[in-house]
Amino acid sequence: MRDCSEFPRFPEAEMASRHAGALTLMDQAGVQGLLVYGAGRFASEVYWLTDWPGGREAYVLFQAGKEPVVLAQLYNHVPMARVLSVVRDARWAGASTAGGVSRLLQERGLQEKHIGLVGSLPFQHYLKLRESLPYTEFVDLSGKFRMLRTIKSESEIERIRLASELTDRSMQALAEGLKPGMREDEIPALLEPVYLKAGGYAGIHFMTSMPMRAPDFAVPAQFQSKRRLERGDCLITEVSGSYWGYSGQIHRTFSLGERPTLEWRDLHAVAVEAFETIFGLIKDGTSTREVEEASEIVHHRGYSIYDDLLHGANQYPPILQTSTTARHEGGEMIFRENMVIVIQPNVITKDERMGLQFGETVVVRKKGCESLNSFPREWIVCKG
Repeated sequence: MRDCSEFPRFPEAEMASRHAGALTLMDQAGVQGLLVYGAGRFASEVYWLTDWPGGREAYVLFQAGKEPVVLAQLYNHVPMARVLSVVRDARWAGASTAGGVSRLLQERGLQEKHIGLVGSLPFQHYLKLRESLPYTEFVDLSGKFRMLRTIKSESEIERIRLASELTDRSMQALAEGLKPGMREDEIPALLEPVYLKAGGYAGIHFMTSMPMRAPDFAVPAQFQSKRRLERGDCLITEVSGSYWGYSGQIHRTFSLGERPTLEWRDLHAVAVEAFETIFGLIKDGTSTREVEEASEIVHHRGYSIYDDLLHGANQYPPILQTSTTARHEGGEMIFRENMVIVIQPNVITKDERMGLQFGETVVVRKKGCESLNSFPREWIVCKG
């Protein structure tokens, strides 16, 4: 058996605290079991409860007074689950994952109980569970479980700090490597080696290049084209480096061989002003409504936003826009110490002809925000 200490790990006391939080949630919701689903590499909720990153699909079952169980779908993923998971009972789910879950619930005497569900279960799994367990009452606890994770432990913050450092280094590699003649879809090759050499991986690299004097897109794009960069271009970015389930994020704009035109300089100045206004406002006890109202400065300057103004790290709550552009559900939320958030105003012209994003990852502290990034807060001019 491999030694789990050879991998990044969270402290035993922290994992015990997470399990206690899950059991408290169960008690508050009046459920006798908690079934947590995750899919893909670093399946978020499964990873948080087990310290095993997960596989194609997996479930964790919690039950008061009994040891939890992990069910992994891919047979060849079970050995690694047994190395890394703090939940020692790690099993193959069987040829049918939903069938394996159903059998486990019956084995544990939960077939006529209330079961809390967490995660985006496949519809087919849910139908199978309802069919095989007709007297089981399923309750959606995904939102409440996510709220458990909004306040980060110090070890989680350190993990995000490392991811943010990798993100900074990838941006430096971008600043040094951008040059005319490169295809836009070659740019990720500048970023990803930074993460891979440190044992991390790419989160996202949303980027759009365009001539500064002929802009044609307002947000960093999720996919890069075969367009070749030219002197006088700008590149707008939204980049995340990741390390073992946690991501940093940063947003900067680059230009090739020329400083920003007046139109771009004005746009950038408003994005920086919005970022600094929000950064200076948020502390333990600040409300999301205060942030939405303060961010109206973007509209007062004659611009708007497209992407979210702010979101929790790894897309956890809160997620909000300006008061004018609000499109989220839910009411007011209070920022608390040790929340990790990404402040990211994506300031655009009202005709959506041009825009850029400026921001980074920060920790909410008692008296203000602490940035986890150190890359310069400026427009970056590259050799052209």
